[in-house]
Amino acid sequence: MGNCLTGDVAGGKQAIGGVQQRPTSTTTNNAAQNDAVDFFFRSRGQYPLFSQIELSLSASNLIDRDITSKSDPMAVMYLRKKDGKLEEIGRTEVILNSLNPNWIEKITVSFQFETVQNLVFHVYDVDTRYHNVPVKSLKLKEQDYLGEATCVLSEIMTKPNRSMTLNLHGNVGPAGVSRKLGTLSIQAEETIASKTVVEMNLRSVHLDNKDLFSKSDPFLRISRLVENSIVVPVCRTEVVDNNLNPTWKPVCLTMQQFGSKDTPLLIECLDFNTSGNHELIGRTEKSVAELERLCQQREAVNFVYPSTSRGRNKVLKGQLIVDRFVEKVQYSFLDYISSGFELNFMVAVDFTASNGDPRTPSSLHYNDPSGRMNSYQKAIMEVGEVIQFYDSDRRFPAWGFGGRTADGHVSHAFNLNGAPYGDEVVGVEGIMSAYSSALTNVALAGPTLFSHVVDKAAHIASESLSQNSPKYFVLLIITDGVLTDMAGTIDALVRASDLPLSVLIVGVGNTDFAQMEILDADKGRRLESSTGRVATRDIVQFVPMREVHSGQVSVVQALLEELPGQFLSYVRCRNINPVGATAI
Repeated sequence: MGNCLTGDVAGGKQAIGGVQQRPTSTTTNNAAQNDAVDFFFRSRGQYPLFSQIELSLSASNLIDRDITSKSDPMAVMYLRKKDGKLEEIGRTEVILNSLNPNWIEKITVSFQFETVQNLVFHVYDVDTRYHNVPVKSLKLKEQDYLGEATCVLSEIMTKPNRSMTLNLHGNVGPAGVSRKLGTLSIQAEETIASKTVVEMNLRSVHLDNKDLFSKSDPFLRISRLVENSIVVPVCRTEVVDNNLNPTWKPVCLTMQQFGSKDTPLLIECLDFNTSGNHELIGRTEKSVAELERLCQQREAVNFVYPSTSRGRNKVLKGQLIVDRFVEKVQYSFLDYISSGFELNFMVAVDFTASNGDPRTPSSLHYNDPSGRMNSYQKAIMEVGEVIQFYDSDRRFPAWGFGGRTADGHVSHAFNLNGAPYGDEVVGVEGIMSAYSSALTNVALAGPTLFSHVVDKAAHIASESLSQNSPKYFVLLIITDGVLTDMAGTIDALVRASDLPLSVLIVGVGNTDFAQMEILDADKGRRLESSTGRVATRDIVQFVPMREVHSGQVSVVQALLEELPGQFLSYVRCRNINPVGATAI
């Protein structure tokens, strides 16, 4: 899911929804928005009529599939396509030990007015073995099915409160036995086009102790109050163990989350319990504007405990303190691109023997006398259309690696155009021409080493950085995925993670791409070098072309899925603004 971790990592104690905000949707579908993809299509005159909708999900009375505890539910939303196939749109986090989950992670979908959009929701109980695996990586076949529900998106949007509750159904348990599977509730809201975010440092003092043999393990849950007293959870802090005076990590909220500065927020302080029955310590209702005033006036607010009768709420000793409040602008990917920030692409093509003899039809480099394109040529053409759109001058440094050049030596970073000096080619046509020429002049060899081309790209990015140029670089590696220098490649990628550089690996053929998946680091762990250094950020994305050709995902969506997020992770952590923009 990208940047909000699952609710099960670290035993369900980490923050959700209030950490550094995801810069753009990271889903691989056409129903959710990605700035880079949207910009690509709009530039070609394709203006779909849609509104971005954010869906909040909750469930009640789910069945219990666990023996010694309660189910650990996660919801998955699909769009049913015209051919009946289901296209996954998004997933919630996992909530531990709960039959009545109220998920914080939202699912974004484009509401297309002229289209009937059939939504399908599946609810799963995530197996304990996978409680440290990000939801994006979970294999649903390995989880226990809890039921499903369907509706049309327009049904939700036309309800007075834009909310509806559906009965879950499905084949769960012994065949032929009818049982209630609970309900799923959906709340829809249009997304707010605002770049305003607030960042707050929150702490509490003098909290009541709810534990018998130790101190409470407090965390904050922040929810927005909407019409008809509907409560929409927007974020949760991490749990601070055994502490009645906790200080939490900074909370970052977008205007989409808090609505307006005057919208009331319900702030609950709870004692974490592994059973899932988190005990309320106290709560308060404050708007963002009121939290800002608390910070400015250096005042604290007392938590209250709701009365069990009709009497007044009990005012507690425990207090909430706002140590820091900052309102700022969070620029988008398009803000940078439209301001003149340049994307520069570099291309590296795999010329190793594992691709097969170019004279045989089974080779990925087959030089077909009829002129039919081979796997590499197809990849260059399909990928090239996308990358040259974002490259300002359409001039690409282009290299080959793993081939034996005319001098008889195996090179792991030779100029694809064969020139002794000058590695640039112009446009997709230039890449195709240089590749065709190299096929006749370079013999396939090996081993397969990525580190040389990664280092070469990193050197270019480093030189640009030293000149303070508003540029970001993307190295495109087209390969069959059989890698020899895994450790060397990881070392090179970790070194490059500090630079304005992303590495996009496109896999051709049907080999096992397990090594490429490791480099992609989508399972939540950053790459670690042989010396123990951890990558500053994830800079790799892997795209298997077989998924593109099978129709599972469009080439545009696949290539641009993670690039905006990687770009923004770089500029934001260095406080780099769009060209000519006001300082953040």
